[in-house]
Amino acid sequence: MSAPAQAQSPRQFKLPRLSLPYLLLLPSAVFMTLLFGWPMISGVLQAFLGPDGFTLASWRRMFAEPRFWEAVRNTALLIVVVIPVQFALALGMALALRARPRFGGFYFYIWAIPLAVSDLAAGLVWLAIFTDLGYLNSALVGLGVVQQGVQWLSYLSPTTMFLAVAVAEIWRATSLVLVILVAGMQVIPTEYDEAAQVLGATFWQRLRHVTLPLLKPSLQVALILRTILAIQAFAVAQALTGRNFPLLVGETYEWFVNLQNPAVASAVALVVLGISMFTSVVYLRTLRQPDPRRGG
Repeated sequence: MSAPAQAQSPRQFKLPRLSLPYLLLLPSAVFMTLLFGWPMISGVLQAFLGPDGFTLASWRRMFAEPRFWEAVRNTALLIVVVIPVQFALALGMALALRARPRFGGFYFYIWAIPLAVSDLAAGLVWLAIFTDLGYLNSALVGLGVVQQGVQWLSYLSPTTMFLAVAVAEIWRATSLVLVILVAGMQVIPTEYDEAAQVLGATFWQRLRHVTLPLLKPSLQVALILRTILAIQAFAVAQALTGRNFPLLVGETYEWFVNLQNPAVASAVALVVLGISMFTSVVYLRTLRQPDPRRGG
């Protein structure tokens, strides 16, 4: 008798090798599309469509509003003033931590505390400091510097209003830049700096020619994130000044919630998106790393 035929094993279904990663990414892609893609499409449609179809009425109304241009000016001024100060402070603190001082870990955790504070909470904290009967005026009067409290947040004094918002933003977001720069410095070999010291380079020469070039990828990331967050600043200024110091995102909120005009609010939001994308492209092109395969 012949040997019994072996039972054939059932055929196993195998996914194509290239399709498996895409199937794993599919849930995330669908989620991100629903979370970001559809609201963006809806906002674009609201900004350019009216009862009779395509229209630019929302954009004309936005450009005709004086507060819009005031918000553009204030947002740009906040970026120009706050970001350089934040990077200078964060770089100084990161260099101090790189020197491994005593209790350096304690200093780092203290400097990183603002990361755990929400924007609105930070604004309320600084409101308690800058208000007419706040801690700052109490200290100034107690020390005899002034006889009466200074109206830091008065609409009659736009300079002090801007100063208060800028100080609050610097305190709130410098820690974000610090964490990114500290992480970037961790991957820079110390041998480069030591070799430069042996060759007689000063601290500023080592900073300019060794540390900053090697820190460029981290600076790029920090600049993009911090600029986008500065463009989107809202809660701190809202808590401190209300609408007396308008910002672009604040105008979006004003048009959508108080004025009940989603079309103009979408137009302002698209302006914020356009500015964010433009600054990101500028940073990426300015701070991009040279390709060694192309000779620069």
